[in-house]
Amino acid sequence: MVMMTNGMAVPNGTRATDPPEPDWYVPSVGLWNMRRAQVCVVTLVLAGLTGLSFGIKHGDLAGVISSLVVVALGLAFLWFVFRRYRAWTYQERHEDLVVARGVMVRRLSVVPYGRMQFVELTAGQTGRAALDTALPAGFPQSQSQFFTTNP
Repeated sequence: MVMMTNGMAVPNGTRATDPPEPDWYVPSVGLWNMRRAQVCVVTLVLAGLTGLSFGIKHGDLAGVISSLVVVALGLAFLWFVFRRYRAWTYQERHEDLVVARGVMVRRLSVVPYGRMQFVELTAGQTGRAALDTALPAGFPQSQSQFFTTNP
């Protein structure tokens, strides 16, 4: 419900003088590219192995059909992974971090900045190739070479 206050529309429970809510952000497109690459590589390897094994044992047609079935399953799984990626959003407010996630069951986590005690940054080979890992504020620059993509 929206109320009008001095010509300004404000949601119920807020005042016209309250600061506006911060925007909700989505994860980087690089994360989607990395997840898509992971699913595609696994799907192609499984399709090749399945097609080869069925082709040797039952003939060429069985090998092609089994490979196509694995590729179709991989495409279906890719759709689920995309929905899962799209469901993540976060909001950096003044005193806390709000993370919303979930496709069928929506979850909302609020983490006060004062409660954050440990932040672990990990970036494997795939992550370093697909994402630019950003360092949090106050992180020592002497250790930044472990997380950057360009040395």
